[in-house]
Amino acid sequence: MILIGQFDSPFTRRIGITMRLYGLAFEHRPWSVFGDAEKIRPYNPLLRVPVLVLADGEALIESQTILDYLDNQVPAEKRLIPAEEPARRQVLRICALAAGISDKAVSLFYEQRLHETVSDFYVARCRAQILDTLQALEASRKAGGDAFWFGDTISQADITFACVLRHLNEAHPGLADMHALPALAAHAFHLEALPVFRAIYQPFIAPKG
Repeated sequence: MILIGQFDSPFTRRIGITMRLYGLAFEHRPWSVFGDAEKIRPYNPLLRVPVLVLADGEALIESQTILDYLDNQVPAEKRLIPAEEPARRQVLRICALAAGISDKAVSLFYEQRLHETVSDFYVARCRAQILDTLQALEASRKAGGDAFWFGDTISQADITFACVLRHLNEAHPGLADMHALPALAAHAFHLEALPVFRAIYQPFIAPKG
């Protein structure tokens, strides 16, 4: 399999970490949606990453779709998104909240850096959405005292959260006051120290318009 996208994308990074944890071999092509658009276009005309190219040439797009495929390559008991309810929807809720932060972080970056006229209203709205969601995640993480978000084993909730938080703090330094989010800060520190997180990482590279 071939994984397309740079690891400064939290969505690409969470795929890389998941594949490494699953023991699934892949070739990594660190193509940028800006600098390598023509390379990506044949695989995804939306020019978005990640893209996972399967052995038969089929290209899977959107990280949640890719995660669903990867989960079906391993036994149910090893899946990072549980197969059974209510655990499944609990993990997916944290993933959705965290991924939403990155969506807003990307939109905010483009608004502030790639637009000649910046909408103060839109900037304020994105910032509020990010900060409010971080508070919701902080409350959720505080409620659990285990090593990981849902018990003593890592799940996709942990992976997605860590990838998203690192991207946010690198793309928008100072936006999130981590001193006011002690549970999230401690959890991110714990996760980023794991070998797989150290191996699958790339510092944020700002796109140029």
